[in-house]
Amino acid sequence: MSTRRHHLALLAAAALAAGGAMAQSDTVKIGVILPMTGPSASTGRQIDAAIKLWLAQNGVRAGGRKVEVLVKDDAGVADTTRRLAQELVVNDKVVALAGFGLTPLALATAPIATQSKTPMLVMAAATSSITEASPYIVRSSFTLPQAAVSIAEWAAKNKVKKVVTLVTDYGPGNDAEKFFVSQFQLNGGNVLDKLRTPLRGADFAPVLQKVRDLAPDALFVFLPSGQGAQFMKQFGERGLDKAGIRLIATGDVTDDDQLNDMGDVALGVVTSHHYSAAHPSAMNRKFVADFQAAAKFRPNFMAVGGWDGMRVIFKALDTTKGAGGDALLAAMKGQLFESPRGQVLIDAQTRDIVQDIYIRKVERKDGQLYNVEFDVQKSVKDPGKLK
Repeated sequence: MSTRRHHLALLAAAALAAGGAMAQSDTVKIGVILPMTGPSASTGRQIDAAIKLWLAQNGVRAGGRKVEVLVKDDAGVADTTRRLAQELVVNDKVVALAGFGLTPLALATAPIATQSKTPMLVMAAATSSITEASPYIVRSSFTLPQAAVSIAEWAAKNKVKKVVTLVTDYGPGNDAEKFFVSQFQLNGGNVLDKLRTPLRGADFAPVLQKVRDLAPDALFVFLPSGQGAQFMKQFGERGLDKAGIRLIATGDVTDDDQLNDMGDVALGVVTSHHYSAAHPSAMNRKFVADFQAAAKFRPNFMAVGGWDGMRVIFKALDTTKGAGGDALLAAMKGQLFESPRGQVLIDAQTRDIVQDIYIRKVERKDGQLYNVEFDVQKSVKDPGKLK
C-alpha cells in the first residue's frame, strides 16, 4: 500500500509540475503506447503509420509550440502499459496519453490519467465502458455496440432467422455478443448458441465444427484486429461457406490489413463497421493513397482511429496554446469534423465518438478485395450509453 501511495503522490506531483514545465519550454510531448510487437502488432503498426503520416502532412507544431510524439511498445501486456504510462507522465511530463490497442491496456492506464489529470485518447480499444473508467478518457476509434447493433438490424431484415454467435472472450467480445443478441432477438430472431474463444492462441476449428452441426442461417462473429485471416482460412476448411451458412460480422473480421490474404472465401461476407479503405469520399481516397505511398500497406480502421486521434489532440492544443490538463480535455470535447470515414463528433457528455456505421460486402475490385459499402446508419451513438 505504501508503494501505491508513493506512485499516486508522484502522479499528483507530475500534474503540478507539468504546468510549470510548460511555461518554461517551447515543446509539449504526447505519449503514445501501442502494441508494436506481440499478437496485436498489426494494430500498433497501423496506428504508428497513421501518426507518422499526420505529422508529415500537418507539421509538428500546435498552439504555437513544437509537439514531440513519444511512441512506446507495450507488446499488448497491461502491466507494461501501466508502467510506460506512469513513466511518460512522471518523467516525460506528457500533456496527453494516446494509443491503447486493447481494452485491458486502456483500463490499466485509466487510474493514471485520473490521478495526474492527463487526457487519454483511446485510438483503438472498443469496449463501451472504457470512457467511464476515467473522466479524462476520450475515444477516436469506435465501440463494439455501434457495429453489433447495426449488423443485427441488417440481418433481421435480410431473411436471417437463426444464428450462432462467436466472439473473443474479453470486453469487446462480450459487448458484441450482448448487443447483437439483444437487437436480433428484439427483431424476432432465434439465437441457437453463443460461443466464445480465448483472446490468445485461439483455435477456431472445434467451434466451427459445432456451428456446422447446428446449421444456423448465419454465424455472427467478432474477433480482435489481426485474427481475421486465420479465422477465414478455417471457416473455408470446415466447409461452412459451402454448407450455406452465411457469415456476418463486425468489420474487424474482414480487416483491410489482412483482407487480400483471405482469398475467395471472404467474397460476399457482410459486415458492419465505421471505416473501409474503399469508403467513396475524396478525403478518404487521398488518405488511402498517401498512406499507401508512405507505409507501403493499406490503412485499416485502426489507422483511421490513430489519424483522427492526432487531429483531436492537435486541434485541442491549438485551442489551449499548448496547455494540458482540464483545459486540454475540454478542448477535445465537442469536436465535429470530416474524417476519412465520414463526419464524426466527439460527444461532449460521454467523450465518446458519434459516427456513421456502414453495412459492407466483400467484393473484388481491380484485382483486390475490398469492403464495399452499400448501406449506412447515420450518426450512431454508442448504444451502450443510450438510456
